[in-house]
Order: sequence, then C-alpha cells, then structure tokens
Amino acid sequence: MNVHLQEDLSKHTLRADDGIAKGADLLKVENISLSFGGVKAITDISFDIKKGEIRAIIGPNGAGKTSMLNVINGFYFPQQGTITFRGEKRRRARASETARDGIARTFQNIALFKGMSTLDNIMTGRITLQKRSLLWHALWKGPAEREEIEHREAVERIIDFLEIEHIRKTPVGRLPYGLQKRVELGRALAAEPALLLLDEPMAGMNLEEKADMSRFILDVNQQYGTTIALIEHDMGVVMDLSDRVVVLDYGKKIGDGTPDEVRNNPDVIDAYLGVPH
Repeated sequence: MNVHLQEDLSKHTLRADDGIAKGADLLKVENISLSFGGVKAITDISFDIKKGEIRAIIGPNGAGKTSMLNVINGFYFPQQGTITFRGEKRRRARASETARDGIARTFQNIALFKGMSTLDNIMTGRITLQKRSLLWHALWKGPAEREEIEHREAVERIIDFLEIEHIRKTPVGRLPYGLQKRVELGRALAAEPALLLLDEPMAGMNLEEKADMSRFILDVNQQYGTTIALIEHDMGVVMDLSDRVVVLDYGKKIGDGTPDEVRNNPDVIDAYLGVPH
C-alpha cells in the first residue's frame, strides 16, 4: 500500500472509538444453541472475539460455522444463549440492527447486484451510515449533496485500497469470480464495521487469487484496525492469518486456541484435520 493511501486511511477509521481497548472482548458468544425443528445446528457454544484480532472459525461441512455467523449478525435468533457486542448483551437483534451497530459480512455465495457497477455495489454498503432522509437524497441539494460526495469519496478510497480502479464502472456480473469476491469485501468495508464477518472469502479461488485476498484481509486488519471473524477451509490460510481459532464439529465446540494449539489438539485432528497422532 502506498504511503499517501496509508495516511488517508488513518484519517478515516471505520468506526468512532468505542472505548474498548485492543485485546479486550469485542464480542462474546455465550451458551448459544440453535435448532431448526428437531435438527440441532449449534449446541451450547461459547467463545469470544478480541478487538483487533483475526479469529478463525473452522470445522467440517455441516459443523455449524455459517449458522454461527448468522446468529452473530442477526439472521438467525438462537433458542438459548446471548451475544455481547461492545459491552451490550442481546438475545435477539435483527440483521439491520447489527449492521447499524457495526457488524458487516460477506457471504459464502456471492450476493452482489450483478447489473450494477463495482462503484455502485460498494456504495450500497454506505446505507447504514446515511444521515439524510430519502426526500433529501431525491432532491439532492444542500446537505444531501454534500453527504453523497462524502460517501463517494469514502468508496473511492476503498476502491484504491482493493486495487480495483480499473473495474470501478464495470457491471459486476461481467467480472471474474475472484474480482467479484473482492467487490463484496469492498461493500462490507464501506459500512465501516467494527467487526467484519467473512464467510469462506477464498472459496473457489486459484492460488494467485487466494494470495491477493489473504493480503487484503491482513491489510484490513492492520491498516483499518478492523476485527475479523473468518470461516475458511484452506488450513494453510487459516494458520497463516489467524490469531486464534475456534473449531466446531456437528454443532459443538471441540477446540479453541492459537493455531499451534488447535493444530495439535487430538480432538481436532480426529474430527477435522485427519492427521494421525
């Protein structure tokens, strides 16, 4: 990243200082259980995410990883347990509320507006930050015009950061898969999240695309100061990027710790890593 862009980003932190020190609990998951009819997706899971870290959530297919992200950002309501975010405990919160509170995410299956340009897709991430009413924006005069310019400047910084200037006006439906994944990351960043949830951001990518995405994830964490929760199946990526890892299997937690601790956990080896011990 060039020096001028680095300085520019430092002037535009993703959320106002919430008083939570780096390394303190930003989010706590306590005794969460989630069922769909008679099927238990998550059973009594607890873990925390520290401010400033990259926290990986791993496990076999069907382990409950995406369901856990859906609980954190309000897509699913758990039958048991609580989520504490920025010191506020909640049992039920809708996705729109968690977005306003500072949680953004990407999806396992890309969820972009295929007919809209890269720039316009990323602009949609600014919706929760708009202060002017729809009437003001329809008139596009005075305060609404100034706000629109400010949001566009923020989006242009993200486009520069992700090195996608050359596709800023291209409809995303015409872009290759790897670039669509990068645009979706940009849209999530546009919401200025305190906590960014990434659901398999490298699924389906080749080695070069994975290397690029890994670099951007690290830069988001280090340059923006964004806390990240990451679901990913590539164990090389997980072990390289993550500060801590929580492991799920059949909806239950079977491991939690540093990458080295998880890598050497016999329960994790048996259930997921498949390395004899």
